[in-house]
Amino acid sequence: MSELVESQAATPAAAPRTILGQPVGLATLFLTEMWERFTYYGIQAILILFMVAAASQGGLGLDDRTSSSIFGLFLGSTYLLGLLGGWIADRLLGAQRAVIAGGILIAAGSALLALGHEASFFVGLLVNAMGVGLLKPNVSAIVASLYPEGGARRDAGFSIFYMGINVGGALGSFFVPLAAAAFGWRVGFALPALFMALGVGQFLWTRSYLGAAGLQPAHERRGSWIPVVALLGALGLLVVLALSGALKLDAAALVAAASWGYAVLAIAYFVYLLFFAGLSPVERRRVLVMAALFIASVTFWAGYYQQGGSFNLFAERYTDRHLFGWDMPAGVLQAVNPSFVIIFAGVFAALWIALGKRGRDPSPASKFGVALILLGLGFLVMYFAAQRVLGGRLVLPTWLVLTYFLHTCGELCLSPVGLSTMSKLAPSRFVGQAMGVWFLSLALGGNLAGQLTGEYDASHLESLPALFLRIFAYGVIAGAVMLLLSPVLKRMMAGVR
Repeated sequence: MSELVESQAATPAAAPRTILGQPVGLATLFLTEMWERFTYYGIQAILILFMVAAASQGGLGLDDRTSSSIFGLFLGSTYLLGLLGGWIADRLLGAQRAVIAGGILIAAGSALLALGHEASFFVGLLVNAMGVGLLKPNVSAIVASLYPEGGARRDAGFSIFYMGINVGGALGSFFVPLAAAAFGWRVGFALPALFMALGVGQFLWTRSYLGAAGLQPAHERRGSWIPVVALLGALGLLVVLALSGALKLDAAALVAAASWGYAVLAIAYFVYLLFFAGLSPVERRRVLVMAALFIASVTFWAGYYQQGGSFNLFAERYTDRHLFGWDMPAGVLQAVNPSFVIIFAGVFAALWIALGKRGRDPSPASKFGVALILLGLGFLVMYFAAQRVLGGRLVLPTWLVLTYFLHTCGELCLSPVGLSTMSKLAPSRFVGQAMGVWFLSLALGGNLAGQLTGEYDASHLESLPALFLRIFAYGVIAGAVMLLLSPVLKRMMAGVR
């Protein structure tokens, strides 16, 4: 799980009551985020499997390329819409109301998925993505608001909150595929709708513990609803035209266009910072480091998100999932990654502290480089697994489990330091935008993940090991480049640690 985002602009208001030294409102946010991640990762665990399943099996019967493109669009849009969700909270609603509205949209979108109709399915994905964009950044912003004093207590609070993310991800990835296998796809999608609705209910019931944290818009200048309404109107028109058949949408073309759009947006932003923002030479050098980390982040997430794409298809089609008399649903293996995060997050935190005490804590660029190499090694494992499949054999789930272990280690090297380092490197007046840049790297990585999965052709099985070998090369080469550049990038950071 990769989504710990801390808002830089938060309304400082501490809840009066505490539990074990932490604001009691943290429990409200922990549970809200846990059920939101239950929903998000539960849906992700069965999404591509539902789309490729034959209509006779209750699925949509889409081809692999189209399904992979839709999967990538869904991932990318949830992160990109987080930028809009943060703006709506800061300028219009306040974080608490944004969380409530986001949770309602997620529950409604999941319910639309559960209807089982193709039209309601695609509308449900859009509504779900909009809900995630509203809830995800703002629930984290409220956590920050509970600790106006900052310091170690705030760090501990975010660590507890981060466990909620991974507990929810593990539970959703385990129980949603089980429900879908036992009772059908519709029940599988209904389960996230139910628990997200419960999450909204408990937030409403216990929100008084949050006090004024996130209650009002954070920005002193109120925004206008006009651009939001215009955007919703345009999306609604596109949906109506697409469902009526008046507009033909090609998912593969859409995901490619979105990737180019995200890339152009990132390039334009970095060009602006470098040449038109009036930065000092030291600040410009730091912006170049931000650009390097951005590229490394995109590369990492493009491979990492194969978990819900090509790896999920691999688990369904080529993995022997008969264990001790139980036929394990393929999506259950999606629970391995968040479980590993829960187990090893403390280990990596202790490792960085121990290295820091000895003056050997790796620079952020070095950690990114290690993460990319670990990503590549995971794909090397899958390359050998795919070679065995070419020989006509099913492989054990241990191949995927080992890959997920390597990728989790990579995630723990990259994700916890990503936003923190970007915000430290950004010029002081652009710190808030550093969160947006990080979101953009996740959005672009998610989109590219869908495009990469689409290169696997089930009718030509040799395309699978070729895909894994290609991503292995991307990861290792990118990681080696980051490690080689690490001394230079460290000097360009000019003392930022």
